Amino acid sequence: MSDQIAKGEDFQKKAEKKLTGWGLFGSKHEAAADLFEKAANCFKIAKSWDQAGAVYVKLAQCHIKLDSKHEAAGSYADAAHCYKKTNTKGTAEAITCLEQAVNLFMEIGRLNMSARYYKEIAELCEQEQNLEQAMNFYDKAADLFQSEDVSSSANQCKQKIAQFAAELEHYQKAIGIYEDIARQSLNNNLLKYGVRGHLLNAGICQLCKNDIVAITNALEKYEELDPTFSGTREYKLLADLAAAVDDVDVTKFTDAVKEFDSMTKLDAWKTTLLLRVKESLKELEDDYENLT
Repeated sequence: MSDQIAKGEDFQKKAEKKLTGWGLFGSKHEAAADLFEKAANCFKIAKSWDQAGAVYVKLAQCHIKLDSKHEAAGSYADAAHCYKKTNTKGTAEAITCLEQAVNLFMEIGRLNMSARYYKEIAELCEQEQNLEQAMNFYDKAADLFQSEDVSSSANQCKQKIAQFAAELEHYQKAIGIYEDIARQSLNNNLLKYGVRGHLLNAGICQLCKNDIVAITNALEKYEELDPTFSGTREYKLLADLAAAVDDVDVTKFTDAVKEFDSMTKLDAWKTTLLLRVKESLKELEDDYENLT
């Protein structure tokens, strides 16, 4: 692979020499772009991702000089995908390059591509456990997907926002998103079967607020929203949990969760939130016992 690195470095030097030399307007940037692309390919073959990423950035800059915004955006995206594979610059450089790609795609009206790369930035932030930033970029992606009528992708992004909002204890924000998605899904034959899952998520977030009146009102609202919901196991779980909270009964709460989990395995997110509710309930139960 060292021979590929040597070839890549040779192409890169020639490209940089073209840029500093004399040439007709545009011609030197075209020649340099061709050489930078060859250099990047050599570095990719050698798996020298840092070098490949840096060269793709230079290639993007050549395309900008040539007013080829689409090609420049593509080169920035290529740079990002190289940086994602590195252990040195990694995520931060990848995000910077993807943001450059997004800006260029926005300028030329390629909103779907911008949305895709905003989503990719959000995923990188998620990997770094930077949930606030991830929410911000998922929100931008959702808006663009929605404007392009790609509702399924928009909803995927919104669900991520709701998931992180709940993890960060922004329960009302999560509830609003889940309820909104459920409402939209009722009118779509392909999506309506997921409504009960969205309402379950919203209901769990309601429970996290430790407001029995709010969860009771929410269950009534969900029945009105979807008359079939009251016949589902998701509804029964929420109703049983609400009753357990109202009775300050940890055992009843645990039994309801176990019964549901034995039929439909609860994912890590739901389990985490339900444990929060259980811990709060246990503290309340202990307080009551201390008073008696």
